[in-house]
Amino acid sequence: MDIILPNFADPGVWISLVTLCFLEIVLGIDNVIFISIVAGKLPESQQRKARIVGLSLAMIFRVGLLLCINWIIGLTDPVVSFKWINDMLIALSWKDLILLAGGIFLIVKSTLEIHHKLQEDHAGEGKTVKKPKTLTSVILQIVLVDAVFSFDSILTAVGLVDNVLIMIIAVIVSIIIMMLFAGPVTRIINKQPTLQMLALSFLIVIGVVLVASGFHQEVSKGIIYSCLGFSLIVELLNIRLRSRHAPVSLNTTKADTDKL
Repeated sequence: MDIILPNFADPGVWISLVTLCFLEIVLGIDNVIFISIVAGKLPESQQRKARIVGLSLAMIFRVGLLLCINWIIGLTDPVVSFKWINDMLIALSWKDLILLAGGIFLIVKSTLEIHHKLQEDHAGEGKTVKKPKTLTSVILQIVLVDAVFSFDSILTAVGLVDNVLIMIIAVIVSIIIMMLFAGPVTRIINKQPTLQMLALSFLIVIGVVLVASGFHQEVSKGIIYSCLGFSLIVELLNIRLRSRHAPVSLNTTKADTDKL
């Protein structure tokens, strides 16, 4: 697939570009959530730098993959095969293995984060407090997870557009939008522990979807994102309800206490 300058006077080119930008942004929702969770582990003064550097490196990585698009398409050729239930033969490509590794990483990482959140309340009872993440480790995690999501988004782009330059423009636009929204999402998630749990649970689901995709079991992402949207709306309603009803304190006298 060669790099050819598109004819921007053609309305069809703009329609393809806008459609691809929209899909890249939608596919980047889970990426933004992961970035928000990981960057939130850093001191506030370093969070913005981690997001910008991590996403900038991720953008360079994605553009590099697009420039090697023929090699990326070749990664779909089977390299490993084995028999599964009822002697069903499953052939895995490099793309499948990458999705499996990325899915397992998301499941393990999100599960450990949930476990850590549940243990935070007991930190003052003699339990060890987890050390803050370093800037380098956070940036590395952002790049690695984006690399996993890149294969999915790039192969989706190949199915829609046959011009590499349009794909590159869509990737740059989607990464810039991620940079703009990752900060507010991080601040909101950090303020609401229940939203953190919802986001981490969603990442576990995404990890399961990636593992299923690695085994050629496709799960409708429309259903996944619809469930996320519904859960988010319910949680926002709960947050609003909690903010309007302050905790009730019982004003009991000592005499009343003695009666009890």
